[in-house]
Amino acid sequence: MKTILVVDLTHGGSVIALELSKKKDARVLAWDLYKTLDGEDEDNLKTNGIELVDEDFLSEPVDDLMVIAPVHSKLTVPVELTHHQAVHLILKNEIDVPIIEVTGVKGKSSTVAILKEIYRHDNPLILSSLGVELVEGEKTTLLLKDISITPASIITAWKMALKNEFQPGICIFETSLGGTGLAEVGVLTNLAEDYPIARNSKRASHAKKQIFQSKKVVCHLKSFNSSYSSIKDFKDKTNTFFLEDEANITTSGVEYGIKETSFTLEIKNLKTIGGELVNTSTRMKTFAPGPYHLENVLAAVGAAFTMGASEDDVRTGLEGFKGIRGRSSIQESGKVRIVQEVNPGINLTAIKKSVAMMASYGDLVLVLGGQYGVTCEEIDEKSLAVFLEGLTEDITLILTDELGKSLDGKLKRARVYVNYLEDALDLATELGVANVLLIYRSHFASVEKR
Repeated sequence: MKTILVVDLTHGGSVIALELSKKKDARVLAWDLYKTLDGEDEDNLKTNGIELVDEDFLSEPVDDLMVIAPVHSKLTVPVELTHHQAVHLILKNEIDVPIIEVTGVKGKSSTVAILKEIYRHDNPLILSSLGVELVEGEKTTLLLKDISITPASIITAWKMALKNEFQPGICIFETSLGGTGLAEVGVLTNLAEDYPIARNSKRASHAKKQIFQSKKVVCHLKSFNSSYSSIKDFKDKTNTFFLEDEANITTSGVEYGIKETSFTLEIKNLKTIGGELVNTSTRMKTFAPGPYHLENVLAAVGAAFTMGASEDDVRTGLEGFKGIRGRSSIQESGKVRIVQEVNPGINLTAIKKSVAMMASYGDLVLVLGGQYGVTCEEIDEKSLAVFLEGLTEDITLILTDELGKSLDGKLKRARVYVNYLEDALDLATELGVANVLLIYRSHFASVEKR
């Protein structure tokens, strides 16, 4: 009998172990690598015949052992399957509708949200960092809020759809650190920051390479050229996107607006999953107040065209997209426009782009802060402080919460520190400027509750 050891119960390992325990010809063990398992989950594993072990288990050889671990783990034993590949093994004969998977460093949730609008009338099942959603035309049902985007969450989303007797026409899944190989089309939004993983032994680009297990891939041009273009199999299956340059999906004649941006979509020799080539030039409009928003649009558009969507469906979907609450969403408070960038994974690259975008729309107050521990990857405060020091004094800086407190001690430039987010926003709107940019490191649901 094969022995299967599932490593890391923090990042979806419990779900994978429970599914594999249903196999009749395997003994399933689980290793709580980060010791985060609570009592209820532990009891559930044991009730289903799953034995909990620790690192001592690996001190002696085990016959016919299969180790399943996240791609970012660093173990002293060979790993046969990543968590992504285990999800493929579990679901490959279950999901019988097309799948789009979206991974990358930034823009994943926005790309999924745009695809949701393009495929709204195909009854998509949606998994993103915002939750599990069932979409039936104009009706959207949120089944689970703020779910993680570890690959095992795809299993959770699919099981929830079945439990609710929902028959999706397509599945659109946001997945961290690569793809499972289940997708007709995989999307790599970017490698904006190729951060270290596996105790600094690998880079994020290594993990995200798993997206190329998809049948076709849509990839940011510079990311593809920097990390993957030398691999012939990848080149043959990939459509690239970029705002300019020689990509398959690009733009011309862009007219940015804070609420609506229009552009000419240029598609050259795009390869569909049906084997056709698409060449077109057509005018589109959508919510994309800055260049990096427009790149997310191109990622979604590229996926839709690669799947075989029509121009009309893409155009209608883009016109229906109005942004995501908290992610470049806009509020009006009297004569003040407040643009919110609330994101647990906010990083220096995103902050620079957001500030540059808003500075182009007039005078600006920047409210910056947030919390620690909301993602595995913390922000580079030293580099962020250097960036803030270099901003023109015309940009008023208000710092708040844990991140703001730490930055306050690193800066010499003029700034104000305010303990609470609500008070910081109140102060910003009282200063008489036209634009307030809130950049806040947190889950948006947490902000709503404050």
